[in-house]
Amino acid sequence: MTGRYSIAQAILLGGLIAGTIDIGAASLIFWRSPFLICQSVASGLFGRASFTGGMETTLAGLLLQWGMSLIIAAIYVAASTWVPVLRRRWVAAGLAYGVGIFFVMNYVVVPLSAVHRIPHFTARMFAENMLAMLLFGLIVAYFAGNARGAVQSQKASVPAA
Repeated sequence: MTGRYSIAQAILLGGLIAGTIDIGAASLIFWRSPFLICQSVASGLFGRASFTGGMETTLAGLLLQWGMSLIIAAIYVAASTWVPVLRRRWVAAGLAYGVGIFFVMNYVVVPLSAVHRIPHFTARMFAENMLAMLLFGLIVAYFAGNARGAVQSQKASVPAA
């Protein structure tokens, strides 16, 4: 086995690190506290009430952020077990995944949430948010690229000629 991380570790590390850094990036982009950013995440489930819920909705937002981040990481790691180029070319694949994450989150997930709106970005805000998602994709792809087991186990199951 060649990877540093198991598949489960790649999902956990990639998802939790990328999700946590994403909160920090949003805090810097919007000049708001990480607590308010977490409440903003929770607003996808609780609507405007999340901003008056104190630490309860802050914690709920953090858990929602991490949950979504773990799902996003699991999708990439699973795909990378079937499409080995995602592991070999993790930088390019991670950047492409980050672009996909940006569009899915902003134009599918947010409009379907309790927020019910499509975000409108200035050029600067678009660039800052896209950079955050590119970083997110890179982090997830890095851990997937260093996971062990998936590609090697496929080779082991191929019968000898």
